[in-house]
Parts: sequence; structure tokens; C-alpha cells
Amino acid sequence: MRGWWDERVNDPHIATASPADLTAVLEFRKDAAEGTSVSDDLAGVERLYARDPHALLSARRGGELVGTLIAGFDGRRCHLYRFAVHPAHRRQGIGTALLTAAEERFVALGGRRADAMVLGGNQDAHGAWDAAGYQPQDSWSRWVKPLTA
Repeated sequence: MRGWWDERVNDPHIATASPADLTAVLEFRKDAAEGTSVSDDLAGVERLYARDPHALLSARRGGELVGTLIAGFDGRRCHLYRFAVHPAHRRQGIGTALLTAAEERFVALGGRRADAMVLGGNQDAHGAWDAAGYQPQDSWSRWVKPLTA
């Protein structure tokens, strides 16, 4: 089935990742992203895919993976995270194309506001999010607790 997530943008090509892409996405993030998460492993990405196969967006240029973004929707909130564009491909519209696809996904699902998890010390990312119209929300902080098996 084809929809907004497939063939939407010609260059770069934005699509939902397939099961065959999951390992490549993890490898890509090692070069393109700052920081890691406890769920940055194949099992974690497979669980994401099983739960919501349209949440993991990928950007390709000439067949090469150049960007990724998770656009998660829980039925109420729209969450953007694990956003990365390969350093050699930044400032070429790839991030904008990924964010546009994510925002279109959220609107189609009935979402009303997107939030993004952004590393506090990643100033390059702050500029990209700001340029896309996102602003930090000073009244909130993120609290986390690692869960063990």
C-alpha cells in the first residue's frame, strides 16, 4: 500500500523503513547521530517496527541512506526522536523533508502538537530544530528511569 510516506519527495526519497532496513539504520546512526539510547539495538528497533511500522522514516539519496527520524504517535502525543542526517549531507533539505513527512503523518493521524527530544549539548541540532519552527519548552524537563529485565 502506498501513501504519504512513499514517493512523497523525489530527492531525497522519504519512505518508511522496511524490516530489511533496520540493521542499516542502526549502523547509519553510529556515524550520523550524537548519543545513544538503551534501545539503540536491533531488538529495540524491531520492537518499534512491530508496534508501528510507519514510525521509522528514512531518507535516501541515490539509494544511499542519508537520514532517519522516528515519528511516534501514541494516539494522543506526537513524538520526534532519533533524528539524524549524515554529516556529509546536512544543510541540503534532508532534515526538512524528514520533518515534513513526520508532521504530515501526525496530522493524518489526528495529532495536534509535535514534541522533539533533543540533546541539550548538541548546538547544531538546536539550530536545525529552531529553523524548523520548534522551540524548547522551558517549563518541562525530561525525567528518565532505565528499566531492566
